[in-house]
Amino acid sequence: MAKVKTVFVCTECGYESGKWMGKCSGCGAWNSMVEQQAIAPAAANDRRAANPLKSQSKPVSMKDAVAEDVPHIPMGIPELDRVLGGGYIEGGVMLLGGEPGVGKSTLLLQACDALSLTGKRVLYVSGEESVRQVSLRAKRLGVAGESLYLLSETSATAIQEHIGTIAPQVVVIDSIQTLYLDSITSAPGSVSQVRESAAYLMSLAKESGFYLIFVGHVTKEGSIAGPRVLEHMVDTVLYFEGERQSTLRVLRAVKNRFGSTSEIGIFEMRSNGMEAVEDASAYMLSSMTRGVAGVAVTCSVEGSRPMMCEVQALVTPTSYGNPRRMGQGVEFNRMVLMIAVLDRRAGISVSNQDVYMNAVGGMRMAEPSGDLAVIAALASAALDMPIREDTVFIGEVGLSGEVRHVGQMERRILECARLGFSTIVLPPSRGIKKEDYPNLQLVFVKDVAQALAATLRRSTGTKEN
Repeated sequence: MAKVKTVFVCTECGYESGKWMGKCSGCGAWNSMVEQQAIAPAAANDRRAANPLKSQSKPVSMKDAVAEDVPHIPMGIPELDRVLGGGYIEGGVMLLGGEPGVGKSTLLLQACDALSLTGKRVLYVSGEESVRQVSLRAKRLGVAGESLYLLSETSATAIQEHIGTIAPQVVVIDSIQTLYLDSITSAPGSVSQVRESAAYLMSLAKESGFYLIFVGHVTKEGSIAGPRVLEHMVDTVLYFEGERQSTLRVLRAVKNRFGSTSEIGIFEMRSNGMEAVEDASAYMLSSMTRGVAGVAVTCSVEGSRPMMCEVQALVTPTSYGNPRRMGQGVEFNRMVLMIAVLDRRAGISVSNQDVYMNAVGGMRMAEPSGDLAVIAALASAALDMPIREDTVFIGEVGLSGEVRHVGQMERRILECARLGFSTIVLPPSRGIKKEDYPNLQLVFVKDVAQALAATLRRSTGTKEN
């Protein structure tokens, strides 16, 4: 009988220690050490020796190791393929995380159906639902692929046997937290089980060449539950996000070995499943607030797609000793910087007022091209002066108040024109001339004071000198 000892394992990174520690020495997380039973090293070596997926690779020179370009295989859902970089790679591993109820299983079930319609064999393994429950959900979504196989199983070794029988091209594990290996004594969902079960199936995927998709739960902080090493092991990590009160869902890549991490996919949750939002800009502005102070519009670029975004600001007298600053979809530190620039460089102070900001539609303004729109929304709210509805603000704002050039300006201008905006406030940009856009009014500004003087004066009906 194997000798059993007690170890403490970090739930964040999987670091093991013989004694409890308040702070993990591996990743620095606090109160993340949990007690588990570990098998003696001899037994652990026996377990590894029993693994049928032993590596047969040998060292080769880089010159001989260069392989041909491996094509991306489309998943059948354009927004998902966009985030993946064109599709999946044979032998790759993807981890999809998201809050409960956001639609992870729904999205993957639709993707499995689209793949099965192209003749590919797909195995959908559910550790949380029975086959009957999954089939009922599939019926509601209109999923009926003949080469889509359903399996309710939590044993990694049993799943391996079914994979050998079916020989699928794509395997979905929903979810990784339910898997277990018989050789590990800890409960399913523990750090050891998640790490070892994932490694077991990943080695099988690399050996057999099928694409493996893990579904992962998230913690209350928003990160995927389980050891952080799991995200390092896989090839692609995607997060499916969305507000509970909204039908909009955003798919983001935080890691992608075979594509870009700057692309996003936008979906809308409907009764028949996830529906791709192809024209994201029009969708975001479909219910735009008009004629109200504190509203400004900007155009950001997410990967290869320009996207319009409405920025809202609310400035109210404070009821507290220290004024509140809150931002939804706008980076907090960036918002505080813009408040300071507005005070110092434009003479508009909100130091004794509460400030609330929101990027409408659940979007996140990650690039600095929205700085000028944030400044304009704050000034409009503070002065209670609405901005004209046909105006767009594009530009990065520095601490000295200057408005800086941002990339892909021509694409942003064309997107604004396509959606009917006639006035664009932007910094002087190389290659951008007013005569090239006769139907647009390009307002070139050098600093925030000049931008606010032009737009707020125009909104009140006065003319420029």
